[in-house]
Amino acid sequence: YTNLTQYSKGYEEIIVMPEGDNGWYTNNWADPKLEWEDFLVLDLIPFVDGHYRTVASRQGRAIAGLSMGGYGAIKLALKYPAMFAAAASLSGALASARADWTKSLADPEVKKVIEADFSPPENPARAENDLFELIRKLRPDEVPQLYLSIGSSDFLLQENREFVQLLARQGVPYEYREVPGKHEWRVWDRQIQVVLAFQAPVIGALSQGR
Repeated sequence: YTNLTQYSKGYEEIIVMPEGDNGWYTNNWADPKLEWEDFLVLDLIPFVDGHYRTVASRQGRAIAGLSMGGYGAIKLALKYPAMFAAAASLSGALASARADWTKSLADPEVKKVIEADFSPPENPARAENDLFELIRKLRPDEVPQLYLSIGSSDFLLQENREFVQLLARQGVPYEYREVPGKHEWRVWDRQIQVVLAFQAPVIGALSQGR
């Protein structure tokens, strides 16, 4: 998988990797007990700030994820831009909350899970978790610094291209890379190193040795 422990040496930061199950880092529409978004924003972050020596502000906090987590990282950064200075997505499923994305799913079991997480496609509340809608609500200067990457043979390539095209139209600064590879750890392991280097100076996590 990844040698994150080794890669993070030399950075002055605390890396927290919470469980997300298959919840899309979203408060579940069908089961109010599965409040993944609230868990992260209202419980986990305050807990970490209260128990560790953090910079407990936007300037000291970044978020990143891959695949479902890439969607979650960008979504939380756009919904709570005052909490994060930077956000990164590696091979993110960025269109997952869009109604047309759900309708295109062939597997009925997968579709059932997605609808439980986000609500049925016809529900207007879906816009609250749709990255393509969230980005339109923010001024460019409100958006955390964004890094996005994806493998050139990844099945999620097109939706990543469409999202960065929207960022460009909205005038939002971003860094985007298409790298050789598929939806796989070989790609993510290399890109995790890039994300660390991208986010560290933003949140002041560079040590004197870097």
